Amino acid sequence: MAKHASRLNRFFWILAIVAFGVGLYGLYSRIAFGHTRANYGSYVPWGLWVAAYIYMIGLSAGAFLFSTLVYVFNIRRVSSEGTVAAPAVGLADGAAFERERLEQVGKLALFTALVTLVGALICIWLDLGHPERAWKLALQTSFRSVMGWMIWLYAAYFVLLLVELWLAMRADLAARSDRSALARFLTFGRHDVSEAAQAGDRRVLRILGSLGVVLAVAFHGSVGAIFGVVAARPYWNSALTPIIFLAGALLSGGALLTFITAIWGPEPGSETHRNLMRFLGQIVLGLLAFDVLLEWAEFSIGLWNASPGESASLQLVLFGQYWWVFWIVHVGFGVIVPALLLIFLRRKVWAAATAGALIAVTFLTVRLNIVVPGLAIPELPGLEAAFHGPGLTTHYVPSLSEWLLFIWAVGLASLIFLIGRRVLPIIHTER
Repeated sequence: MAKHASRLNRFFWILAIVAFGVGLYGLYSRIAFGHTRANYGSYVPWGLWVAAYIYMIGLSAGAFLFSTLVYVFNIRRVSSEGTVAAPAVGLADGAAFERERLEQVGKLALFTALVTLVGALICIWLDLGHPERAWKLALQTSFRSVMGWMIWLYAAYFVLLLVELWLAMRADLAARSDRSALARFLTFGRHDVSEAAQAGDRRVLRILGSLGVVLAVAFHGSVGAIFGVVAARPYWNSALTPIIFLAGALLSGGALLTFITAIWGPEPGSETHRNLMRFLGQIVLGLLAFDVLLEWAEFSIGLWNASPGESASLQLVLFGQYWWVFWIVHVGFGVIVPALLLIFLRRKVWAAATAGALIAVTFLTVRLNIVVPGLAIPELPGLEAAFHGPGLTTHYVPSLSEWLLFIWAVGLASLIFLIGRRVLPIIHTER
């Protein structure tokens, strides 16, 4: 398993570099030609980049909330069956080893949350008509604006992630500071690795993690609220929309972390690693069931007793021109196949990793099926026939330039993750 993980690591280095290089044309196109090479317009003003933003911000929130299992709820051991074992005083050496390994997943989750947050903010920043004016949203917004509050929450969340990650790595940085200039710089003069100092770090981590739970719920709930408060779009206008966003964030972020742990987690191939993967697989399966329940409630009630606008959007998702995005990509590869893997092959590391990868990747279609169908139904009957011109259509398919820019953002985030994992003590401890 360790050799297989090493080969996969090399493969993802190559994939990330290729994605970054190929996607550079999309970045050039956006800078040189603005929005003229994007396929959204006046009737469908939000497209792939907005969907990618809420997709990646969900990955970040979900990964962060998984880190709270270690830093807030103090879950540090996993039994041989993959279930949680309560922390105990005076752990034996083997149990202490397990605790460290699970604690390292907390660092991995924090770093994943930070990297996906960067990718999400890049996507939405480049979607703006004037990216250079983004600072106005933070400094000149209204206190009654949900979007303004969201920007402030993002800033606080970004700082909190940096501080938490530093505290989680501080003792490891100090341990390698004598032979690494980067580690020595990042300790900021704090070289104390005593048990008392580490206990103090854990106390601060618990406080910050508890605050982070509130922030993660608030900022991703506010993303859902931006959609939910739009009364002119019945497909979005629901008090349940923020809850659906949060549930999707937990599922997609947890699935991504499960896949990442399979390849870059502690001691691939060891019994501890297998127990950890079973534990994460059980959580992802439970979150998948909950998310499917919410989706069933949304679709069944919306089709049975809904406004014409909401019903039309749902019909478009289920039976429209791109029905296969929902039924084959989302339901088939994003729900049924992962569920079968997690139920019948739950003891196999590769099964949990595959299930996590399928859920995480295909969840982009869930976000696309929120953004596009809500805009693809005209607000007034006959609107499309009343005016003609570029952008005056409700039919939207992302252009090549849009896809390439998204691929570039994913490639950039992936390279940041791979470089950071290599130069920072995200996994390997030396204490």
